[in-house]
Amino acid sequence: MNIYVVQPGDTVQGIAMKTGVSEESVVYVNQLVYPYNLAVGQALLLLGERQTQNAMIPGLEPAVLQQGSVKPVKSINGYAYPFISQWVLDQTLPYLTSLSVFSYSFTVQGDLVPPEVNDTRLIESAVNAGTNPILTLVPLDSTGRFNNYLITALINNSEARANLTANLLRTMQEKGFKGVDVDFEYILASDRDEFTSFVRELTNTMNSRGYTVSVALAPKVSADQKGLLYEGKDYAGLGAAANSVLLMTYEWGYTYGPPMAVAPISHVRRVVEYALTEIPAEKIDLGIPNYGYDWQLPFKAGETRARTMGNIEAVQQAIAVGAEIKFDETAQSPYYTYMNGGDLHEVWFEDVRSMRAKFELIKEFNLRGAGYWHIMQLFRANWLLADSTFNIKKG
Repeated sequence: MNIYVVQPGDTVQGIAMKTGVSEESVVYVNQLVYPYNLAVGQALLLLGERQTQNAMIPGLEPAVLQQGSVKPVKSINGYAYPFISQWVLDQTLPYLTSLSVFSYSFTVQGDLVPPEVNDTRLIESAVNAGTNPILTLVPLDSTGRFNNYLITALINNSEARANLTANLLRTMQEKGFKGVDVDFEYILASDRDEFTSFVRELTNTMNSRGYTVSVALAPKVSADQKGLLYEGKDYAGLGAAANSVLLMTYEWGYTYGPPMAVAPISHVRRVVEYALTEIPAEKIDLGIPNYGYDWQLPFKAGETRARTMGNIEAVQQAIAVGAEIKFDETAQSPYYTYMNGGDLHEVWFEDVRSMRAKFELIKEFNLRGAGYWHIMQLFRANWLLADSTFNIKKG
């Protein structure tokens, strides 16, 4: 499997002739859109014919079996909302070991609040694909925002905790979930230890019934890191309490922040290196973003709002505006600029080069696996690259 960076004057036909890979494979693997124009600097994943044929038929053996001393990583999770396209879901599930359905919330009394859109389709699709459906538990209020009052009210009330656990067990049994993912954000520092206790109790109960518990962790680089995202998360305590953790190693570049890579590898590495001082590698999943942002410049704090976009969409926009895609070697991330109506824009997104850098980090530290936020848009080349790296495609 090779990565080819488009040069000036390149065409799909020319690349196929130069590399020995068929035009059909280049188009299919990289989701090119007719008339198959390319952007200078665009990264293409090139597969041989047999690999491409296998990729087009879900359920076949992995396209490439990774050999070597590094143990294959087999835990690949993806988050999805219940309204995900069935086509995208079907295309992605063969590469996932678990699917986190986003999301279930709860009341201060511990009553479970299901997603507005019925999630039965996702659960059944996951089970049919041999993928474990996971219930994602999130403290969202009626406006759909994270609410730390809900967290405080729940974890400091033993009756509410017991009621929520009972409701979770009943729902999981009725719907066929295989585990719970606890994604609590903005936890107050004063609730830190009680939150850890809640996760420990939940894990003990769930494990006794055959279910797993994972917990999402904000990307800390030290135990005493300040900030509402960090102070309520005890890496060591939660790492010991849960079966696994997800490092949310993304959103450095975000909607209201200045233009930069969503998950610069230099920042991601610092989080992983700290996490490993508190949590065993075999419990850690690396968070990976499946999206990018488009900022209008100049950036104005409190005013600028970046537009979220899929990775394939970002490339298609670069082609449409004639932008050259560049690659930041420090962040290991692609980006470009373009003009629109007299306004300068800057776009950062993910491609197979940036994904490869994250996969190499997982291999370097022998982490448990990866967790994608989110899988709502198909990024086929990513899944094929992950498959070749970690041998995850299920037969």
